[in-house]
Amino acid sequence: MFVPKYSITNRILSNIGKIEASREVIENAPLVPAWEAKFREEAIIRTVHHGTHIEGNPLERGEVADVLEGKKVSARDRDIQEVLNYREVLKYLNKVKDEPITEKIFLEMHRLTTNKILSGEVSGKYRNVQVKVSNATTGETSYVPPKPGELADLLRSFFFWINRLGPEEIHPVLTAGITHYILVAIHPFTDGNGRAARALATLVLFKEGYDIKRFFSIEEYFDRDAGRYYKTLQNVSNQSNIIAERDLTIWLEYFTEGLAIELLRIRDKVRKLSIDLKLKSKMGQLPLNDRQLKLVEYMQEYGAVSNKEWRGLLHMVSDDTILRDLKVLMTKGLVRKKGRTKSAHYILK
Repeated sequence: MFVPKYSITNRILSNIGKIEASREVIENAPLVPAWEAKFREEAIIRTVHHGTHIEGNPLERGEVADVLEGKKVSARDRDIQEVLNYREVLKYLNKVKDEPITEKIFLEMHRLTTNKILSGEVSGKYRNVQVKVSNATTGETSYVPPKPGELADLLRSFFFWINRLGPEEIHPVLTAGITHYILVAIHPFTDGNGRAARALATLVLFKEGYDIKRFFSIEEYFDRDAGRYYKTLQNVSNQSNIIAERDLTIWLEYFTEGLAIELLRIRDKVRKLSIDLKLKSKMGQLPLNDRQLKLVEYMQEYGAVSNKEWRGLLHMVSDDTILRDLKVLMTKGLVRKKGRTKSAHYILK
């Protein structure tokens, strides 16, 4: 039976402490629904962009956003399809997050990841050929995963382990990190292993209550320094030819650090954008449009917004439209005006 090897270091404990502290702030922040929707939309774009970019997809973040909105982008069909596919994977996570984690779900994730990219003979199916991982710079073989005949036993043992766990045995963040490494190490597919492994690790977090409002994207952390991401995976894999004998401690230190940093960034943003309970009680569940959100965000961060400042902030919008938005915010008791004419500025109440 699969039993992962690792040690709980001070670094891991510190990272998990930061994760829990940020999680508490994010989940209890009094955000209006429009902001929550905006955060989730941004997280999807970041996850899709960085989750495909780290695998070599050249589309920029803005282009990814355009693809997801159905706009035309000048790019290879494959690159566009990878983006669309990964969005479908994220939708699938929400659909199955309350179900047991099974090989069937993992295979469906891979099928969605490689839809219209790989043939139906290999998409959503374990490989039946030996593969190798090569260094993108030198072309040298950097890792040789298990043989096809070993996959069934390795995967069966892993899924048996993950489904008998309880959060009281291993912290869910560690379970997610272990899932990520083990599936990448087994490398069960001819292509799409990284995306499928990261998706299942994310499902582990979601399933154990660590979706954290779906505001985060750990893929962004990995992609920001892809060299360190792959080097850390490689350092663990170099320990032994037998996956079960590898010590995952350095990988789990890296994985928990990434999630801690990502959630800290989200926590700080949420704090800046959160409206305190007194203001929230005044405005109720008022939906704010994008322009109003930008104005309130600016006032949250800088204390006030002047006529000159809001013109620069919303330079493609007419003065009359912005003044109407400010009037709505004042009518709802969220903002008040100080001064007159050109010297006027607006502050949160």
